[in-house]
Amino acid sequence: MSILFSPVSIRSATFRNRLWVSPMCMYSAVDGVVQEWHHTHLAQFASGGAGLIVAEATAVVPEGRISPRDVGLWNDEQRDAWKPIVEAIHARGASAGIQLAHAGRKASTWWPWADERGSVPESEGGWTTTAPSAVAFEGFASPVALDSDGIDAVVDGFATASRRALDAGFDVLEIHGAHGYLLHQFLSPLSNLREDEYGGTLENRARLLLRVVEAVRGVAGDDVPLFVRISATDHAEGGFTPDEAATVGEWASARGADLIDVSSGGLVAHQQISVFPGYQVPLAETVRQGGRIPVSAVGLITAAEQAEKVLVDGAADAIFAGREWLRDPHFALRAAHELGADVSWPPQYERALWR
Repeated sequence: MSILFSPVSIRSATFRNRLWVSPMCMYSAVDGVVQEWHHTHLAQFASGGAGLIVAEATAVVPEGRISPRDVGLWNDEQRDAWKPIVEAIHARGASAGIQLAHAGRKASTWWPWADERGSVPESEGGWTTTAPSAVAFEGFASPVALDSDGIDAVVDGFATASRRALDAGFDVLEIHGAHGYLLHQFLSPLSNLREDEYGGTLENRARLLLRVVEAVRGVAGDDVPLFVRISATDHAEGGFTPDEAATVGEWASARGADLIDVSSGGLVAHQQISVFPGYQVPLAETVRQGGRIPVSAVGLITAAEQAEKVLVDGAADAIFAGREWLRDPHFALRAAHELGADVSWPPQYERALWR
């Protein structure tokens, strides 16, 4: 019996397997509204056997977008555009999640294939960014430090977007606290230079993330699974550490988080990352053991036996993958075939099992 292809239940949700699609930005929205591209992009993973598909970083307020082409959930038009996509995922047997995000000082940037790099000027559709401190990400425009009212507005933005996500039919909510975006910026001493109750000690630096967890759980009620993605290390001297990540994971669990989605990096341009297959799995294991909370592992997990071993070894409770799903939207069906797991295939694809 494959652990990777065994079902897992979290609160009221049961996922048909533990091989999940990581949120990946498509930079293809119009005024924060998802398009036909998103429908085809996400539904194909459900046909390909994914247990859970988490939609890309979705801004809770307009100024929280990474780029002008990011998706959002700050109005009802955006909510309604998600509904047929969620229905398509459900119709193909998978669960649907959404990653709620605020990019902070890494907002208002050009999309990856634009001719320009860095921050988008206001004259071309950009905006002034916000952060815990007025410290710019290298090469980007300087942000404005959030005051207490601004921080409260961020919390309210996450809560309101959560309500819209549930109204759109999503089964899972994920809070984006990783990759150098706003909540991660508060967590790390490299970007958080505040001297108030949101800066200094780890407890203070984690305060905003934990307020967001509490607010989202308050909207979600008792039944909806709540994940938190964190970068367990900044890969830079003096930054956020795996042991701190484990502590924050434990605090988040006490406030209603069900799983920590463990990634790393993204906070500073001078990070030094040693990349190899499964390079972030040890970070997931550290958070799982120290934080005493279920975790998912992600990062160059590209093969069925590799993913299975992560679970067998007890390093994680589920697997997120990204680029491998882009290369093969039927990654789960292929992995199940390679592991000899008995899973349900779409009848249209069953001829692939004949030889």
